[in-house]
Amino acid sequence: MAGRQRIDRVRRQYNQWVANQTLEDYALRFTAKSARRWSAARVANTALGAISFLALEAIGGTITLNYGVSNATAAILVVSAIIFCCGLPIAYYAARCGVDIDLLTRGAGFGYIGSTITSLIYASFTFIFFAIEAVILATALELCFGVPRPIGYLISAVIIIPLVTHGITLISRFQLWTQPFWIALHILPFAAIAWHSPESFKNWMAFSGEQGAPNGDLDLLLFGTAAAVVFSLVAQIGEQVDFLRFLPQDQRTSKAAWWLAMTCAGPGWIVPGALKLLAGSFLAYFALQHGLSSEDAAEPAHMYLEAFRYVLAQPALALGLTAVFVILSQIKINVTNAYAGSIAWSNFFSRLTHSHPGRVVWLVFNVLVALLLMEIGVYKALEQTLALYSNVAIAWVGALVADLVINKPLGLRPPQMEFKRAHLYDINPVGVGAMLIATIASISAFYGLFGPTAKALAPFVALLAAFVAAPAIAWATRGKYYIARKPKRSWQGVEAIKCCICEHNFEPEDMASCPAYAGPICSLCCSLDARCHDLCKPHARIQAQVSETLGAILPQAIYQRINSQLGHYLVVFTGSAGLVALTLSLIYLQTSVTMPIDPAQISDVLWKAFFALTIIIGVVAWLFVLARQSRQAAEAETRRQTTLLMQEIDAHSRTDAELQRAKEAAESANLAKSRYVVGLSHELRSPLNAISGYAQLLEQDASLLPKPRDQVRQVRRSAEHLSGLIDGLLDISKIEAGRLYLSRDEVRLGEFLDQLVGMFRLHAAAKNIDFVFERPNYLPPVVFADEKRLRQVLINLLSNAIKFTQQGSVHFIMHYRNPVAEFEIRDTGPGIHAGDLERIFAPFERGALGVSQPHTGTGLGLTISKLLSGVMGGDIRVSSAVGKGSTFYVKMLLSEVTNPTRHRPIHAPVYGYYGPRKTVLITDDDPTQRDLLREVLTPLGFIVLTAPDGLACLSLAQHCQPDLFVLDVTMPGLDGWTIAETLRAQGHHHARILMISASALEAHGGPLSQPFHDAYMMKPVDILRMLELVGQLLQLKWQYESEQPSAAAARLESHLGPPLQHVEELIQLGQIGYIRGIEAKLDEIYNDYPEHSAFVAQMRALVDQFDLGQYMKTLQTLYRHEH
Repeated sequence: MAGRQRIDRVRRQYNQWVANQTLEDYALRFTAKSARRWSAARVANTALGAISFLALEAIGGTITLNYGVSNATAAILVVSAIIFCCGLPIAYYAARCGVDIDLLTRGAGFGYIGSTITSLIYASFTFIFFAIEAVILATALELCFGVPRPIGYLISAVIIIPLVTHGITLISRFQLWTQPFWIALHILPFAAIAWHSPESFKNWMAFSGEQGAPNGDLDLLLFGTAAAVVFSLVAQIGEQVDFLRFLPQDQRTSKAAWWLAMTCAGPGWIVPGALKLLAGSFLAYFALQHGLSSEDAAEPAHMYLEAFRYVLAQPALALGLTAVFVILSQIKINVTNAYAGSIAWSNFFSRLTHSHPGRVVWLVFNVLVALLLMEIGVYKALEQTLALYSNVAIAWVGALVADLVINKPLGLRPPQMEFKRAHLYDINPVGVGAMLIATIASISAFYGLFGPTAKALAPFVALLAAFVAAPAIAWATRGKYYIARKPKRSWQGVEAIKCCICEHNFEPEDMASCPAYAGPICSLCCSLDARCHDLCKPHARIQAQVSETLGAILPQAIYQRINSQLGHYLVVFTGSAGLVALTLSLIYLQTSVTMPIDPAQISDVLWKAFFALTIIIGVVAWLFVLARQSRQAAEAETRRQTTLLMQEIDAHSRTDAELQRAKEAAESANLAKSRYVVGLSHELRSPLNAISGYAQLLEQDASLLPKPRDQVRQVRRSAEHLSGLIDGLLDISKIEAGRLYLSRDEVRLGEFLDQLVGMFRLHAAAKNIDFVFERPNYLPPVVFADEKRLRQVLINLLSNAIKFTQQGSVHFIMHYRNPVAEFEIRDTGPGIHAGDLERIFAPFERGALGVSQPHTGTGLGLTISKLLSGVMGGDIRVSSAVGKGSTFYVKMLLSEVTNPTRHRPIHAPVYGYYGPRKTVLITDDDPTQRDLLREVLTPLGFIVLTAPDGLACLSLAQHCQPDLFVLDVTMPGLDGWTIAETLRAQGHHHARILMISASALEAHGGPLSQPFHDAYMMKPVDILRMLELVGQLLQLKWQYESEQPSAAAARLESHLGPPLQHVEELIQLGQIGYIRGIEAKLDEIYNDYPEHSAFVAQMRALVDQFDLGQYMKTLQTLYRHEH
């Protein structure tokens, strides 16, 4: 959909507590099948470890002392049967689906946010009973060791934390090790009493309690009151389920073993639980008969102390055994309470805050809440606290069970059990509505609104109301609010799926498809995400549900009044005031029971506090509503702007797609052009190599007459121009395609600059302009650079400067600051218009002032220089003033070489080399190319062999041992690379291989990076450069003609030089480097003295090569000879 908001994925980094599943124990998520590694018996034993809690004895003893054995026993048996029946479906579905009680509640009729209420109810159960058990333990510590109660409370709470941090891993070991000792210690006192005082059991059955009938008859009201207290244990099934979700579902566990473990450790906990309730009933009577007060008789520590005195006659030993038993029992249950509470609080806060610091954090929080309850005396109001709590607990469990045993079999709800946020409505009216109806009905009955009988039977009212309301609401809503959207079916059967947010792998049951992040997301990341605003199910959010419901049942006018600022305020104010009223009511209930104060006075104080807090609530409610509206307005504006932005992005995307298609078409055309240019260059380079090579040989022939020599020179220059044009086109194509590779040559910078300066000083002198070179104070001897590219850039700029300067001067200035060199080329030419400063760097473009100049050139010089400078890590800048000249600034990275290895280049003609003769095998399919190289190498003393193809080359190589192979790259049959590899394989490891190619490749990429060759040259071949390479490869010492002045003099003698005054004039012209003057003088000598044509040809060859050193040596030798 156009304009739909997208959310960037930001990887969620969980802290080490959340990321470690040993600590986290799959809180907030599906229990992975791979994590269910314990046996069914081990899991069942862990769950059954929770039945050790002595609160059962305390409850049994309390209701017995108050209501008599008959009423207490009836209440225990009836409620235990109900708890078993309610616990069976809960345990079954939780174990089969691998979810805890909270996740089960989500899918069984409550919805994602609706189950937040039940999480709070369940968390309350865990910390209330944690506090009760810890108080019992603290009492035992005080009784046995004299530890003060406040310190005992702290000890009882803190010692539990380290045992629970590692979840079921450590808890299962603890319960396994302690279970046999606990069972033995539990049975021992009853066996002793049965042995020593069997009549006590008979007398116990006749005990009527404080309020019971003396004859022991059953009283419905007392039965109901006792049952209300026992009903508080109904939430214990949640703690059992928290362990049962680890029951294995694989071939290791038979169906019978699974059902046995689930039944015994699930609803079956109430069987030993009921026995412990009855045991508490008996021990309370037993302690009362032994002289203890009613208050002490209801304390488990005192109960068992009296019982253990029948085991051990010595009081100290009995006291010690009681301490061991109580401490062991209470630690066993409180590890379960703390563990379950940490999971409940994790579920509660994660949905409200979209944050999860880790189960361990909520473990500590739960313990601290329980510690606070201990300090305020929750145990003193045990009966009243549990009776009130049971009404809410049974309403929740009743609604949950009704959904599982009525709605599901009758088809009033979907068959699948879903727990993930992405697939649930925030509120499912089936469970939430049934629980609210049941709670209101039972609380109303509890406070006597329906008469004394209903008051006594309030929990039964809650259970009945839940069982009626749940199917009724499910039928009325037609099961609409169970599933907000269906899961992805294609994931069925997949072992693991990677979450796109935390990037961990999870089983398919724990994954959902997220449209906001456009990928699979795990249930934990989904629960904690606060940015998506339920993009996958906007209709299932609580705001949408409330608006839809109110709009359907209320007239439009009333709905609009409620859905207003005032209506929102009243809702917030009423809800907050109700919460405060509930809290103050609980305080009143606890205080009126535990403190010797007139209840009317307590009520008066709490009413005043309520009205005072109401004022504060009113102010805070307004602030909350106004802040919420501001936030909603800001979010609405953000969404609107985001929608506009996304629409604009979509438009840009379409434009970009069109541009991309145009770009691809242009690149395709450019690629075709590049292929054409590369292919054309290959076809041109081979004939150009022959033309250029033979032109170079002819120019060096001293017997050639001046006019033919000039014609040959023009041929060579034309070939060089054409070669330069091809190289320029290829360079531009390579740079634009990003395929230009730079060489890392060792450049002798002084000699390199001297060559450039010598060349362009003569050119400048020929135009009667000054050429000034300013050398830096420090010049490194050798630097790293691509010599060819650096020369190309500087020659382009210097030649342009001289070309467009008619008078004045050209300055060539160099600055060097290691490793950066800056070249400044300043001329006094016509200058460049400001509008042309960028255009001159375009291919085949010139400035307006230069168009009228009749200068030749490729039109690519500045373009190539600009591109090459960028590729080499430098840049070119230009400044110009029309009529005054231009200045080009070039910066290059030229790092100094500390240990140079390159030999000095050849500067003068060679006629041979020292040492034994070397054999060279030339392989080229073009006979012209073979002949050219033979003409170059044979006069220098090389033994030259030639082969027309690869097979001939390999055959010759088997009968001789060439020192150098010169291979053409592109040949029919075997190409040069294959030949080189084969030669190495045949044992020619000491021979050198020089590759020569007309292909437009660089010596750093593609097949050239193979280790079989030693050097590489491009056609057309520069003969001097080729000889330099050959000398380096074969480590030759060349014989230069400049080293034999006598031979030059002898040649001049044989032909007789011109008159002495002409020789003197040539020497003077050479001293000032006036090339044009030298050429004019040589033309004059040739015209006036034809017999000295050999002298003129030899001198003209030296001038054409700018070899003024040899020129001066030759003339000075002739001058001395004739003088």
